[in-house]
Amino acid sequence: MTTSKPPDADKKISAGICGILLGSLGIHKFVLGYNQEGIIMLAVSLVGIVLSCLIIPVIGTFAMSVIGLVEGILYLTKTDEEFVDTYIKNKKPWF
Repeated sequence: MTTSKPPDADKKISAGICGILLGSLGIHKFVLGYNQEGIIMLAVSLVGIVLSCLIIPVIGTFAMSVIGLVEGILYLTKTDEEFVDTYIKNKKPWF
C-alpha cells in the first residue's frame, strides 16, 4: 500500500521551520502565499526594530516572534491532510 502526500503538503515543513526560526519576519506567511499577512508581520517587526533604536520597547517584534513560533509549531504538528485542508484549501491565515 502506497501513501501519497496531498499536493502542497511539502510546504508544511518549510513553513513550520520558517515560522519557528524567522517567525517575526513573517517568512512562513510568504511560503504559504499569504502575502498581505506576511507584509503585516514584516512591517510590525521592522517598525519595532527601528523604534528599539530609540529605546522604546520592542513589544511588536516580540509579539510577531511569538505568533510565528506558535504558528510554526501548529504547522508541524498537523497531519499533511489537516495542513492542506486548513492552510492551503481553506486559506486560514492566522493560527
